[in-house]
Amino acid sequence: MKVLMLGWELPPHNSGGLGVACYQLCKALSKKEVDIEFVVPYTADHDIDFMRINSAHPQDVERVLKAGIAYDSFKYVSKSGDIKWVDLFGQSAIYETAVERIVSIEEYDIIHAHDWLTFRAALRAKEKTNKPLVVHVHSIESDRAGMEMGGNPMVREIEYTAMMLADKVIAVSGHTKKSIVREYGIPADKIEVVHNSLDIADLAPLDADNTYRYLEKMKSQGYRVIVNVGRLTIQKGLPNLLKAAKQVILRAPKTLFLIVGSGEQERELLLLAAELGISRNVIFTGFLRGKQWRDAFAVGDLFVMPSISEPFGLTPLEAAGYGTPALISKQSGVAEVLVNCLKTDFWDTDEMANQMTAVVQNDGLQQTLQTNAMREYEQLSWNNAADKLVTMYKHHMSAVSA
Repeated sequence: MKVLMLGWELPPHNSGGLGVACYQLCKALSKKEVDIEFVVPYTADHDIDFMRINSAHPQDVERVLKAGIAYDSFKYVSKSGDIKWVDLFGQSAIYETAVERIVSIEEYDIIHAHDWLTFRAALRAKEKTNKPLVVHVHSIESDRAGMEMGGNPMVREIEYTAMMLADKVIAVSGHTKKSIVREYGIPADKIEVVHNSLDIADLAPLDADNTYRYLEKMKSQGYRVIVNVGRLTIQKGLPNLLKAAKQVILRAPKTLFLIVGSGEQERELLLLAAELGISRNVIFTGFLRGKQWRDAFAVGDLFVMPSISEPFGLTPLEAAGYGTPALISKQSGVAEVLVNCLKTDFWDTDEMANQMTAVVQNDGLQQTLQTNAMREYEQLSWNNAADKLVTMYKHHMSAVSA
C-alpha cells in the first residue's frame, strides 16, 4: 500500500519528540511492506533509506530553512537569491498548496497526517483524491497552552475540523484520547489509541568521555544530578520542578539540576531560579543535539518530566536507554505504559520533592530503579503500533473500494 505521510519534521532536523516518533513509526511501517512518501515543509538531507522524503514549498524556492524550533517562522530563499520570512500559519498554507500539487501528480492509498501543522494540507489532499484520511494527534492545543484558556482559537479550529472530517483519529495515549473528547466532542469510537514507543537500535550509543566533566567531578565528591530535557514551555511544568528543587536542595544540598532545552519560558525560569535562591545548583544549557544531548541523560542520577499535560512523552524512555531512571507526572501518556519509574501529580511539588530527595539520598533505590527501567526499556518496540496502523489502513482502503 502507498501512504502519503504528512509531517512537520524528521531527525536530525527536529526540535523534539514529534520528529523522532514519526521517524521510528515510519521505519517500523516500512518493514510491513508499506510504501511511504513523507512530506516535510523544508529542504534538508535526512539520510533515510526506508522511505521517500519530499519537500513541500513553492517551485521558485531553492531552500527553506527553519528559524529555530518547530513552532517558529521559516526562511525562504528563492532561486534569484531573494529572502522571505513566513510565519507559522503562512507556512502551513504554503505546505497545503504544495501537497495539493503533489497529489495531483501521484496516487496514494492512504493519507496520514501528524498534528495540526499538516491538517489543512491533509484535508485538501482528501478533498482532491477522496482517499481515506488518518489524523495522528501527538498533542492538542490545550496541552501546548498548559490547559490555560484552551490556546490559540485558530489552531483549535484546524484541529476540530480535521478530526471531524477524518476517517480515523489516532491518539498517542488514553490521556490524549480523553482530551480530544473533552475539548472537541469527537466520538470516542472514532479515536484509536496507538502508544508511542522507541526503536532501541536507533538510540545512538554513549562513549566513555562524557561532555559534562564538571558534573562528573562534582559527582565524585558526593553530589547527585537531576536532569530535565525538553522544551522550556508552559506545557512542561518547569516552574513546579524548580519549586520542588528548592525543597530538595534544603534537605540534600549536594544536589544539582541540569535543565536542557530552549523555549519561551527560558528567561522566566532563569529569574525564578534566582528568586528561589537556588541558582548555584541549577544549570541551564540551552538547546542541544547529538552527543551533548545524550550525555545529559547519562550524567543524571534521576530524570524528571513534570509536565502539566503531556500527550505521551518519549524522554523518560530515552532516559532509561541511557541508564537513568525517571520521575514522571501522572498527567502524561507515557505513565500508561512505563511501569518501572516514579510518578506524581504535576502540581504536587511537595511529593515531587520527596521522591527526588529519596533517590538522591539512597543509592540502593536509584540503582534498583535504574536496573528495572533498563529491563523494561529492552522490551520496547514500534512493531505493535505498526501492526495496528496496517490493520487500520486496510480497513479504510476496503471501505473506500467497496
